[in-house]
Amino acid sequence: MGQVNVRERIVEAATRSFHEKGFNGTSVQDITSAAGVPKGSFYNHFQSKEVLGAEIVDRYDAANVLIAVLGEPSHPPLERLRRYFSGIAEVMVAAPGGCMIGNFSAEMSDHSTIVRDRLKATWDRWTGGLELAIRDGQADGSIPSDLEAAVLARVLLDAFEGAILRMRVERSARPFDRFMTVAFEKVLR
Repeated sequence: MGQVNVRERIVEAATRSFHEKGFNGTSVQDITSAAGVPKGSFYNHFQSKEVLGAEIVDRYDAANVLIAVLGEPSHPPLERLRRYFSGIAEVMVAAPGGCMIGNFSAEMSDHSTIVRDRLKATWDRWTGGLELAIRDGQADGSIPSDLEAAVLARVLLDAFEGAILRMRVERSARPFDRFMTVAFEKVLR
């Protein structure tokens, strides 16, 4: 079995540490110690901790395989939306530290242009997936057309992310349940 390269060890250690302690609560020394590499190795692979953080945002976004559910034409649009939100919520319940994108958005958006730009691209991609399913639902009449699909997609994603954060605080699925009830029985109905 081949040994994981140093760069990957650094990324994996940083991802775990950022989830556990946040970006600002994690030092380069914490990352290199957890990766079992000398501190100088970090700077051989990354210009800064921010550059590493931006790469982790990209990887987290790329790992969101559930986004594909939103574009599946073989399923009705409302089912796609329900499956997407339920699937993401399941992942968040199982993930220690919650949603890396939400965490980084709260912690880094005012302090790092490079991370903020990557976060914006991620939010835009996720919103685009929701917008596609909503547009399909508006076209077939299963979702009201009184709001533009782009606006509705943003509102739903914003509300969902708030529910995920509140789930962490309350240590309960109730915020997600409330989101799903309002989204599917009032907003998308």
